Amino acid sequence: MANLTEEEVKELNRQYEEIFVACPRCRNDEAREVIKKAYDLAFDAHKEMRRKSGEPYLIHPIEVAKIVGGEIGLGSKAVTCSLLHDVVEDTDYTLEDIQRMFGDKIASIIDGLTKISSIFDQESSLQAENFRKMLMTLSDDVRVILIKLADRLHNMRTLDSMPRHKQMKIASETLFLYAPLAHRLGLYAIKTELEDLSLKYEHPIVYQEIFQKVKDSEKKRQAYINKFSLPIIDKLTENKVNYNITGRPKSIYSIWKKMQDKNVPFEEVYDIFAIRIIFDAVKLETEKSECWNIYSLITDIYQPNPDRLRDWVSTPKANGYEALHTTVMGPEGVWVEVQIRSKRMDEIAERGYAAHWKYKGEGDQENELDKWIKKIRELLESPESDALEFLDEFKMNLYSSEIFVFTPKGQLKRLPKSATALDFAYEIHSGVGCKAIGAKVNHKLVPLSHELKSGDQVEIITTPKQTPQREWLDFVITAKARSNIKSSFKDERRSQLDKGKEILEQKLIELNYKPSSEIFKKLVPGFNVRSREELYRMVGRGLIDLDDVKKIITKKSKNKFIRYWQLQLTRRGVQKKIKDQETKPQKPTKKIFLDDDKENLDFIIAKCCNPIPGDEVMGFVNLNDTVTIHKTDCSNAIKLMSSYGERVVSAQWKTQKLLSFLARIKLKGIDNIGLVNKITTIISKELDVNMRTIYFDSHDGIFEGYIDLYVYDTDDLNELIKDIRRIKGIDSVSRATEVEDAE
Repeated sequence: MANLTEEEVKELNRQYEEIFVACPRCRNDEAREVIKKAYDLAFDAHKEMRRKSGEPYLIHPIEVAKIVGGEIGLGSKAVTCSLLHDVVEDTDYTLEDIQRMFGDKIASIIDGLTKISSIFDQESSLQAENFRKMLMTLSDDVRVILIKLADRLHNMRTLDSMPRHKQMKIASETLFLYAPLAHRLGLYAIKTELEDLSLKYEHPIVYQEIFQKVKDSEKKRQAYINKFSLPIIDKLTENKVNYNITGRPKSIYSIWKKMQDKNVPFEEVYDIFAIRIIFDAVKLETEKSECWNIYSLITDIYQPNPDRLRDWVSTPKANGYEALHTTVMGPEGVWVEVQIRSKRMDEIAERGYAAHWKYKGEGDQENELDKWIKKIRELLESPESDALEFLDEFKMNLYSSEIFVFTPKGQLKRLPKSATALDFAYEIHSGVGCKAIGAKVNHKLVPLSHELKSGDQVEIITTPKQTPQREWLDFVITAKARSNIKSSFKDERRSQLDKGKEILEQKLIELNYKPSSEIFKKLVPGFNVRSREELYRMVGRGLIDLDDVKKIITKKSKNKFIRYWQLQLTRRGVQKKIKDQETKPQKPTKKIFLDDDKENLDFIIAKCCNPIPGDEVMGFVNLNDTVTIHKTDCSNAIKLMSSYGERVVSAQWKTQKLLSFLARIKLKGIDNIGLVNKITTIISKELDVNMRTIYFDSHDGIFEGYIDLYVYDTDDLNELIKDIRRIKGIDSVSRATEVEDAE
């Protein structure tokens, strides 16, 4: 690649100077000196490299450094590491060079970044295992993760130059792991931007539609916010509150999520209107009372919704977030969310972890974020080795909805929403969880599977005779509980194996046989087990009668050996096929065109999301070379793309409206006489659509139900939904995904 032009060098130097504009903590002479040294090294290392877009590669580390210093608020060491984060990975410089030039700490962070740099960048089915390794760095220096988040943010901002299948893969894993991780570390602004950018590349048409609607309604929204804010401004000024008030636009992704969750159009997302009041606290000790004072002043003007009060001042979120949220009824019957924060709270809300340490004094108690990092360390040290299970469990630990429950002595415990009494038991201590037999919630006896609610007081009942049960895994949801239960089973299996080995080997000695591989080649197939270890465990559990040992050893059955070796060869063949499947480099570039002629295709329509022509879809290559087609917003598809990106293929409908697909619509309305007849008449006669199943249920004058029908594509389905909505008495019509036997 050609060296940099004179103009490009000038532009790079200009961008480099912007680091110091973005990062106030980097402007002293000592910081400038080390950052300049890092820039010179990065310049030399990357001068002949270019990005996919064609621009000099050095732009990327400079932009990452700006995000780290400006948007996250870290200091000169993190900025230095940002400039150097790809040097060891991509160039001839070694970690020893970095250590010699910049010292042990910076070398340690670069080492962490180098180890994890290829986790999601390479096409590898080991993504989950690599992600686990990445999180090991949390226990060393959280700046490694923060720089990695900045790296991902800049890559998402410049994703246009990547091919479509790469955009889908990167956007999916960003939404699946990076955005929740940013949320958990308190980086609200970065989390929001990652979500919006993921939506932009996963669903470009949906993103553009919502973006345009937000833009078109901006003047109207601003006028309403001004009207809403005027009485509040007067009241706060009158009470001598030093404050700043701003409109808080709802992110495009959160609007889309609300539209999906509530099944409503853009116009019915009621809390798009929001304001934020940031005040100067008189002193740290009075922050909480000042928040409630401002709340009182606002609710003197507007009626609050009691169900929408969120007090994160008394009990901050686990990521350190503190604020008071309320939703009030504004002029013209519009709900408006009001967020109340001090300046300190606002900086922590926007910059998260870095700002927290700025405000944390040496003598402060351990905060919730520190406790969370300890939990992650516990997970990493768990004996469970299944990387995909770990990934799921880690994802559970990024929960955003929390409940607060109390011990009998009044100690507060945080748990994810839907946590059970057994989750609480393991939260207290693994020993309590393992011996639990029941619980008392608010002094009432309940089973361990009882789902807890905020404010519950919980007492766990234990007995020394209890041991973890397999069915516990069906209802615990916290990673700590699942990890401990599985660990107990692993210990139990090891104990059974040791016991079985001792019993079996003793039996062989009694029969004058020496335990050997030749003996076990007869015993394993003879007892119809898969391995020596399984044989030991079965013996240890008392499930095998050892009286047959001598008969099996002395029996000469050639056919059994033949069948055994055929079985092994078959397994090896399957393993080889799996390995070959995972290492095919051509898969990601393939595009599948989905024709109407289904008989000639090797694809399967996923029943979890039931895509039809017109839906945005992706394909997932199965081990038997068939391809399952999912909607791109299907939760299963997002998980597959984030965990097995190399087996994702682009897919596109290519239909001539020759074949119809089964779809389901859900309806709700007022149970008027003749309404069902009107609906079916429109569908079958006016629109000429065939129906397969009709189900309606009426209660207290309201009916709900669904209709399964055959349509050609989403355009036909959307037109049909529009026509049904016009029927008087219909409250809502929407598409559902749970269609049975959708072929």
